[in-house]
Amino acid sequence: MKKEDKPWKTLSKQTIYENPWIRIEHHEVINPSNKEGIYGLVHFKNVAVSVFPLDDDGNTYLVGQYRYTLDTYSWELPEGGCLIQENEIPLKAAKRELEEETGLKALEWHELGSCFLSNSVTDERAFMYLAKNLQQGAAAPEETESLVIKKLPVKQVFDMVDRGEIQDALSIITILKVKALIS
Repeated sequence: MKKEDKPWKTLSKQTIYENPWIRIEHHEVINPSNKEGIYGLVHFKNVAVSVFPLDDDGNTYLVGQYRYTLDTYSWELPEGGCLIQENEIPLKAAKRELEEETGLKALEWHELGSCFLSNSVTDERAFMYLAKNLQQGAAAPEETESLVIKKLPVKQVFDMVDRGEIQDALSIITILKVKALIS
């Protein structure tokens, strides 16, 4: 089979649920074994962005918040959604999210790449950034966010990932990309 071949065939699609952020679809398919089956797809209407803010002293900033979907508290990098429906570009969204969540502005930005967060059931794509040359301002979180900001040495954040204290996939990927970059 060539890379270009599509081993799945879609027979039909039906939207099951939709809101401003996601659309859930039910697909009737022919799978790679040439058998009929079903597939569920969660389409994200925005892309995700993650920011690793790095100050001149080798510190970064984590955002702590309760995650309703998991019913638990989570430590993460500043993250959010890029409003692609409004033609927002990922870098602009990253700048907005960093300032909203931490009050930080950065004069220097480096794109670390992109990834798909759970490509077996969603099409959610994420862009990751390293932000440097930071300036502190006032945070302005969204009304759905109750955030705690923690400034930590990057080594301590790397250790938190190693110990499993950070479990958010996008944060982990971004942190490990930065660790590889600066090690």
